[in-house]
Amino acid sequence: MTRIALVVSDVDGTLLTKEKLLTERAIGAVRKLHEAGIGFTITSSRPTIGMRFLIEPLGITLPVGAFNGSCIVDPALKPVEQHLIGEAAVRRALDVLVKFGIDAWLFTSDQWLVRNRDGDYVAHEGRTIRAEPTIVADFTPYLSNACKIVGASADAAGLERCETAMQEALGAEATAVRSQSYYLDITPPGVNKGTFVQTIARMLGISTDLVVTIGDMGNDLTMFKVSGTSFAMGNATDDVKRQATHVTDSNEEDGFAKAMERILVPAK
Repeated sequence: MTRIALVVSDVDGTLLTKEKLLTERAIGAVRKLHEAGIGFTITSSRPTIGMRFLIEPLGITLPVGAFNGSCIVDPALKPVEQHLIGEAAVRRALDVLVKFGIDAWLFTSDQWLVRNRDGDYVAHEGRTIRAEPTIVADFTPYLSNACKIVGASADAAGLERCETAMQEALGAEATAVRSQSYYLDITPPGVNKGTFVQTIARMLGISTDLVVTIGDMGNDLTMFKVSGTSFAMGNATDDVKRQATHVTDSNEEDGFAKAMERILVPAK
């Protein structure tokens, strides 16, 4: 494997177990990256507040990418670069979700807004990001400040159909891609995990050929495409695995740590 200068990791399904836990082996692997002089950071569909608990145990000093990389913040979660979805696209996205009968959430830079406290995955998301939603009757006052819209549904096949319809409805006005089988993320156009990787590489003055990326879902493919080396998790779909340089074990088998240990061998 070629020399590595930076690792950029997805969070859910990659860095964390199914129970949203960070294993000691994963923490140790990142510590060894730091000791080898290899930079490390994370990017996720999570909101900024949902990244906070990872900063200290992983010793992250570089900016991190929330909302699929459309919001870049420093380790104190102060904005470095932020993009919003256009209001017309927000309205159209919400209309599509209503048409498909899918629960909608709206995220601003500092708020998670829901209309239905008992909707699919609200409790799950609260445990995941370690924050509570703000319940609102109407999203209208927040349409001009949307960092991300999420469609949450236990009907994976229905959400997949909605994803296709959403992409057709939004065109180039926003990006629509599932971050989990049960979450459809709508984020600002032209910014994604791939552009986040390019931004961090540019900040560090390194080529993206020296970057390793690791993830498990379709929204990770943009960073696979711009990095020199990529790892798909063992729990990823076959399509994601086909587009990665390497495949590691699942997130229940410390696949992240094993991938890091693999790249650390030539780094010693």
